[in-house]
Amino acid sequence: MAITTATLAGQPFLKGLATPHLQVLVDDAMPAEFKAGETVFQEGAPANRFYLILNGKVELRSPTDSEDAAIPIDVIEAGGVLGWSWLFPPYSWHFDARAVTPVKAIFFYGTRLREQCEADHELGYEMMKRVSAVVVERLQTTRRRLAEQAKPLLLPI
Repeated sequence: MAITTATLAGQPFLKGLATPHLQVLVDDAMPAEFKAGETVFQEGAPANRFYLILNGKVELRSPTDSEDAAIPIDVIEAGGVLGWSWLFPPYSWHFDARAVTPVKAIFFYGTRLREQCEADHELGYEMMKRVSAVVVERLQTTRRRLAEQAKPLLLPI
């Protein structure tokens, strides 16, 4: 699969990004694939990459003592972005991610992109705005899930 500026410009996460910034991303973009059930990353491991999901589904989970009891946080589908921890110290994953179905994605090395954002503050600002929106969305999703799980615990007065 050839990854072009047009391919990246069509991704919701990158819509409206200036062509020179898209070209920076194209230069480092690589295809990635995961089989259903395959681990994409694990909580606590070094976070040095991120993905634009082209098709398939990836589940974000909060691990527990038992693999079977991991708490589902969100499902990232086509058009979504997976992985924001590459941008924030200490650069380690905050959740587990597992492919629910076969997944095709575009992969970027976060470490290299972080260096490029430092060198080009306009690119850095654009990436920070976009990643921050993803973080807020994930926090809201997590809040909703916690509220749903707490409902059975709340007794009527």
